[in-house]
Amino acid sequence: MFGLLNKNTTETAAPNPIKLEAPSIAPDLARPNLLSVEDAKAMPIEKMTELFMDHLNPGQYHFMKLLGFHKIKIESAEGVWYTDQNGRKILDFFGGFGSLSFGHNHPRILAARKKFQDENRHEIAMAFLSQYAAALAHNLAAIAPGDLDMVFLGSSGSEAMEAALKVAEKYQGPKRSKVLYAEHAFHGKTKGVLSITDSKLYQSDFTLLDDVTKVPFGDLEAIRTALENDPEIGIVCLETIQGGAGIVEAPVEFWRGLRALCDEKNVLWIADEVQSGTGRSGRFFAFEHYGVIPDVTALAKSLGGGKTAMAAMIARKEIYMKAYGKKENALIHGPATFGGIGESCITAIEALNIMYEDDLMENAQDVGAYMKAELQKLQAKYPKLIKDVRGRGFMMGLEFQDFSQTMPMAVRPALSLMDEKLKGSLSGFIGSALLRDHDVLVAFTEYNRNVVRLQPPLITQREHVDMFIKALDKVLSGGVIKIVTDFIKSQRG
Repeated sequence: MFGLLNKNTTETAAPNPIKLEAPSIAPDLARPNLLSVEDAKAMPIEKMTELFMDHLNPGQYHFMKLLGFHKIKIESAEGVWYTDQNGRKILDFFGGFGSLSFGHNHPRILAARKKFQDENRHEIAMAFLSQYAAALAHNLAAIAPGDLDMVFLGSSGSEAMEAALKVAEKYQGPKRSKVLYAEHAFHGKTKGVLSITDSKLYQSDFTLLDDVTKVPFGDLEAIRTALENDPEIGIVCLETIQGGAGIVEAPVEFWRGLRALCDEKNVLWIADEVQSGTGRSGRFFAFEHYGVIPDVTALAKSLGGGKTAMAAMIARKEIYMKAYGKKENALIHGPATFGGIGESCITAIEALNIMYEDDLMENAQDVGAYMKAELQKLQAKYPKLIKDVRGRGFMMGLEFQDFSQTMPMAVRPALSLMDEKLKGSLSGFIGSALLRDHDVLVAFTEYNRNVVRLQPPLITQREHVDMFIKALDKVLSGGVIKIVTDFIKSQRG
């Protein structure tokens, strides 16, 4: 080629053959200015801020700065504690929105992952069977009640919930594909589940699914009416405990009535346990508290043991086999590339064994009940500040009063006009004070912004609860005026 001929050929060679030279490195293949792992570890807060603003989310930084989170660089984490750049210990009652049931860097999970790495075991098993994916699926099926036996492994809660919607729709068929969901639901941000995430903020102006119906959470009669009026509704999708709504539960009668209604109407019930599952409520699945079993469920967050992204959809065998059980449709929703990745699977396998061997669900029940009782004592002590305490296990919601209710009776009517705009301010001020002055980290909620969300690791002990309660008591003892003025002072500093 290029006019060059074999020297033994009888044909005449081209008079000016092309000279082949080693290619030079093209400018776009030259090594860019990359930071190393050690560069990242040593990065000061000023540089972190610069890169966050330039390449991640400058709008989010506003809220981090408002709460004082922007001043903290976490250097390490262990158990229920973070350690910042100054050696300061921060008690984690946030728990990564329920992702840290086992705490930070659980030693058994670290050891299992290190052994996996040291032995050079395989990660991507798309071409071959994976013993690790098979073992994890077996464990999840063994834990799940009834015939919730078929498992799809993924990496995020949104992915698991997308898989749940798809298997349900495939089972029901196109004429019964409409999904019923609840007000203030949060099921994820990918486009399918975003359609049943009840948030104007998250939905924005995206084009979403239109075959959905919304009802109030926990309203069985509203669901019955919707099913009777629209035979195309074939799927009911609900969080067992609504997290983003502010830790909201429905009574046992609702869940048992829902199960009976879905059976009567031949409707599939999907239980979203992404946040409430993996032991957080004191049972592995929150729906177990009510003595009912859904047709499909989804897990994520703590399933990864705090060290990896792991999620699972679990369906009744009859449903899964009708949807994907034949060779013609087996790969319609086949394995995700990273859903069954080896190290993630063994991390989840080890985490599930730890949960049962260390009685973490029993601890969540006992210490969670203690925390709820202590919070209720604070509610009785500060009724003008604390409106409600709710939840179970280590999934608690602490709702504060609207601003107007914290003020003298004479000014409440006028201030009440501002309550909606001020919603979330008091909880934010209190959360900021807990971190700033007492080294305690808490979380917030998407819809009811007056709620502080408490989701500490399942390894949390009474002594940690006592630290949190003492700190919260100290913050509340100054009253709303001091809470606000201290926050204003912190913003000036």
